[in-house]
Amino acid sequence: MTLVEHLAELRKRLVISVLAIAVGMLIVTVFYNDVFDLLLEPYNKAFPDNDGLLQTDPLEGFGVRIKLTTYGALALAMPVLLWQVWRFISPGLYDNEKRYAIPFVASALALFAIGAWLAYWTMPKALEWLGDIGGHSLTQFYSPGKYLQLVVYMMLAFGVGFEFPVVLVFLQLAGILQPDTLRRVRRYAYVGITVVVAVITPSGDPFSMLALSVPMIVFYEIAILIGRWMTRGRALQDSS
Repeated sequence: MTLVEHLAELRKRLVISVLAIAVGMLIVTVFYNDVFDLLLEPYNKAFPDNDGLLQTDPLEGFGVRIKLTTYGALALAMPVLLWQVWRFISPGLYDNEKRYAIPFVASALALFAIGAWLAYWTMPKALEWLGDIGGHSLTQFYSPGKYLQLVVYMMLAFGVGFEFPVVLVFLQLAGILQPDTLRRVRRYAYVGITVVVAVITPSGDPFSMLALSVPMIVFYEIAILIGRWMTRGRALQDSS
């Protein structure tokens, strides 16, 4: 493909992605109350004696609706977005590698969903830890905007973190990284993963950091195994 054809293809993928996000925003708008109640569950479990969130700004409710609609739309549009990414990069791959399209999108989507669910599952413990760390004299009443931001950022951080093996496999498939290189630097990678998790985890609580760092280390090893298998098959094709 020429440069102009690449730009035209990129524009097409971007237009489809924007339309998918718009449809997602419409769906979240219809089911807004159900989505908000679902995100409120960790707070209710951590502080069962509290009666909802505390809004002190009259404009905060509008901001919360806009943010939640946008975040929810991105989550719903994720399958389409991942598919568009694959369609854009697939022309640079071998024919036998293009058959990985469905596994690529499916695995990336599944891993993101699992990561987001894990963050949601650990949120009650994280909130309890954050509530206790300041002392028992503090009463835990959160504003809707701050609470929603924490929950969404946590789910996003875990979802992106769980994309780690997909990125590593793709880099090996593209020849940017080699399995042997990843194997040699695994000790440094473990330290780097721990540091990155500490930075990207919004809550900073030990439960969430442990729940994210351990799977990422396991994913690192799995990505090495998958990369060795895939690059071996590519080498056989090149030799033939």
